[in-house]
Amino acid sequence: MKTDFKFSNLLGTVYRKGNLVFTPDGNSLLSPVGNRVSVFNLVQNSAYTLPSSHRRNISHLAINLDGHILLSVDEDGRAILTHLPRRLALYHFSFKTSVSAIAFSPSGKYLAVGVARAVELWHAPSIPNADSDDGLEFAPFVRHRVLAGHHDTVQSLQWSSDSRFFLSSAKDLTARVWSWSSDEDFTPTTLGGHKEAVLGAWFSQDQELACSDAHIGVDEFLPMGWRIAQRHFLTQLGARLSSVAYHALSKLLVASFSNGLFGLYELPGFNMIHTLSMTHQGIDDVAINNSGEWLALGASKLGQLLVWEWQSESYILKQQSHFDSMNDIVYAQDGNRIVTAADDGKIKLWDTQSGFCIVTFTEHSSGVTACELAPKGNVLFSASLDGSVRAWDLIRYRNFRTFSAPTRLSFSSLAVDPSGDVVCAGSLGSFDIHIWSVQTGQLLDQLAGHEGPVSSLAFAPSGGLLVSGSWDHTVRLWNIFDRTQSHEALQLQADITDVAIRPDSKQLAVSTLDGQLTFWSMLEGSQSASLDGRRDVTGGRRLSDRRTASNVAGTKNFSCISYSVDGSCILAGGNSKYICLYDVFSGSLLRKFTVSVNLSLEGTQEYLNSRTLTEAGPAGLVDTQAEASDLENRIDRSMPGSGRGDLSSRRTGPAVRVTALAFSPTGRTFCAASTEGLLIYSLDSTLYFDPFDLDMDITPASTLEALSRRLYLQALIMGFRLNDGPLLKRVFEAIPSEEVGRLVKQIPMVYIPQLVRFVAQIITTSPRLESNLRWIEALLSTHGAFLKANITSLAQEVRMVQKAINTIQTDLARVSDENIYVLDYMLSQSAQKPESSDTRITNASSGDCYA
Repeated sequence: MKTDFKFSNLLGTVYRKGNLVFTPDGNSLLSPVGNRVSVFNLVQNSAYTLPSSHRRNISHLAINLDGHILLSVDEDGRAILTHLPRRLALYHFSFKTSVSAIAFSPSGKYLAVGVARAVELWHAPSIPNADSDDGLEFAPFVRHRVLAGHHDTVQSLQWSSDSRFFLSSAKDLTARVWSWSSDEDFTPTTLGGHKEAVLGAWFSQDQELACSDAHIGVDEFLPMGWRIAQRHFLTQLGARLSSVAYHALSKLLVASFSNGLFGLYELPGFNMIHTLSMTHQGIDDVAINNSGEWLALGASKLGQLLVWEWQSESYILKQQSHFDSMNDIVYAQDGNRIVTAADDGKIKLWDTQSGFCIVTFTEHSSGVTACELAPKGNVLFSASLDGSVRAWDLIRYRNFRTFSAPTRLSFSSLAVDPSGDVVCAGSLGSFDIHIWSVQTGQLLDQLAGHEGPVSSLAFAPSGGLLVSGSWDHTVRLWNIFDRTQSHEALQLQADITDVAIRPDSKQLAVSTLDGQLTFWSMLEGSQSASLDGRRDVTGGRRLSDRRTASNVAGTKNFSCISYSVDGSCILAGGNSKYICLYDVFSGSLLRKFTVSVNLSLEGTQEYLNSRTLTEAGPAGLVDTQAEASDLENRIDRSMPGSGRGDLSSRRTGPAVRVTALAFSPTGRTFCAASTEGLLIYSLDSTLYFDPFDLDMDITPASTLEALSRRLYLQALIMGFRLNDGPLLKRVFEAIPSEEVGRLVKQIPMVYIPQLVRFVAQIITTSPRLESNLRWIEALLSTHGAFLKANITSLAQEVRMVQKAINTIQTDLARVSDENIYVLDYMLSQSAQKPESSDTRITNASSGDCYA
């Protein structure tokens, strides 16, 4: 089995904190998700997460005018320069301190950064363009000048359309107009008159007007001595202004409030278009795309992300992540969907291809602890702390059966028989295992024997045999149809945290609280092997820990385990930042995956920084909320008893941990439910740039030149080497249909996987139906034997092609069914069409007669 899994995508989290940014074309939205950046393509309905990660949560994002350069800055001021189309981190840089605002100039040559009370101007990093002769930029960041004048933190930076001037707004109740060049005869101007901190300031389209927003209203300034022309107030009962955005072309102002409301206003008349509510929590950020049609709003407390088309008043995107920790995950049979269950009482179904949540079930009134899919049929089962086990129809997306116990219990584990006729659940309050019939919903039996809470349940894939693990240090094997135990209880040395059965039903793996992984024979009921995973899983130290990371007892065990599809490997994770992959037969550690390097989470650093230790303890544990300058930030809205962790501590932060693991049915992907979200690791990592066999002659310009000379094979190979999506699409669409068969025969075998993957991807978006089908026909007829021989490594590509063909067949069948009567009518009319006069004359001359 291959073990070179790499990070592929991040699901389950759509927005954490920071500013939202639209790409210049307005089709994609960039959202910070912890220490990573997720990109949502609103046109193609897909989402992906950039592979690069920060050491802290991202606070600010900025993208240049052409959409190629993305600059992300974390809470410590460390920046990563990313080439967005290739998803490649180009450069790492530190601003030495936290950044409060950042903006690229419209020309793309300059960069303004708000650092505390100052504004730093930088020459923006650039890359060579395919249509220009510019050289490489070897010094990505060159500081031009530092501007000082504000007396408090700078909150917003906005450039003029000619990139000569920019506006800065700060908490000192003022906005200032600056010039980029120090050579111009320009005196910086201060715009005052506000009574609250200024959230934003913008130029109008003609640059004859400046608009500034504070917590309580909007002021408009005229350049004739910069006097106040108008003043308007934004008031909401019991709420304050939280974020604003302005679109100069359409003169549209969007304001969001701390109570979840947002309003649209038309300037300069300040006419209210409408006011809507997004959530009962505050909205953290709002953004407008370049066309002014779509609004993006993010709320971090509930993890909500919304894209709203204000003219048609319709949703373009509406996603919400779990706002509490996930407890269990399960793959669907096709491997394209993942089900997650969380403590917020919700069950979500995620599409691994698009990255979006398809449906959310909210019927449970308490945390959902376990979920399981029936091996046959589209039925999902879930167990909750509200004392119910529910069955869900994944075709109609409804709850069709609810199972309950005679007494009120909190179920914590779940298992479904391979036939799908029986469902079992274990609880923490009762030591019995409850068994229900799925058809009738009746309680069939209660299996007694455990002397402690049942922590884990699993059915053997062969059927009939149920395995249960308990806190009483025992594992029991039950034959539920004979109502007997197949073996004596398997005795272990510590509490059972999880059990897993190998796909061939011959081996059982058990993880215990002492960090041991033991393997048992299902046929003989004897222990076959064991391994000590305490040294492998241990890692990370919390701020409140008084011991080193290697001696912390809370992280030295596995809480979840999962077998691979072929049963040769087993995944294990727990309350640490590591996921361990073991070889079952040799017991050796194959790979060790790091879940997160985000220092904003507790348990990610090996050593504590002594410089942060104060007389009152670590600085990270000191609660500074009461020292905030704004009253809104000083109010403690947390409810008593709702905190997690040690309630005697002054503050508790989220700690990194892995709560569930699952392999996909194909075996080429596995997912992990962690504090960061749902992490997807895959063997099918897309190659975005391969410098192998690449020289200075292979450029986008030379590729287009080869295409113009009708050297189609050379242009296609050069496009694959550069791996530039738009360029490759242009070459692909320029190839005539009659040349497809010859090109497929002559292309080197090393490019066949890339070609198959590209054809499968372009079919879903390209309207050239006949040409695409010719490519597929040529590939399958010429390289069918190669694809069959390498089906293991090309499984994803073959599935993509099959899915694309099925989609085409479904669409054609639907179009034919909808227009069959129209086609019959047109054919009947053509059959009854009278002959033309020319035909009559010709026939008459030949001697034929017509009535």
